[in-house]
Amino acid sequence: MDDERYARQAEEAERWRLLAERAEETFWGRLGCKVVRADGAKTTISLAVEPSHLNLLGIVHGGVLMSMMDNAMGLLVMLAESNEKTVTANMNTHFLASAKGGTLTCSADLIHRTGRTITLQATVFDEGGKLLAWGSGAYRMI
Repeated sequence: MDDERYARQAEEAERWRLLAERAEETFWGRLGCKVVRADGAKTTISLAVEPSHLNLLGIVHGGVLMSMMDNAMGLLVMLAESNEKTVTANMNTHFLASAKGGTLTCSADLIHRTGRTITLQATVFDEGGKLLAWGSGAYRMI
């Protein structure tokens, strides 16, 4: 029984390694997102703010926050529906506060599933725990 469990864990670790390797060459890697937690019910990612993430006001660009939410929700959909390809169909974002640096954390939760559409919500916090943005997204299986 333990051998079987270790084999599954090794297989899962290899799958994550390959996914992370592929992601480095995509927008995910360019943005700098890192996986903190990921399963079929919740994902959490982080981002260490770089000067390239800032707008001309010296605060994190809203597009960075939206991209973090889309990445976290998209990863969750990939894990929840591993045999399906999905795309973002709709995304709503509410910007609540700004950040100038540090490490941002974004968590996504699956909140509704119907037919070929999955609805999620996501939040972005700064390292002090301040809520910067929250949003929702609908993802369509294609």
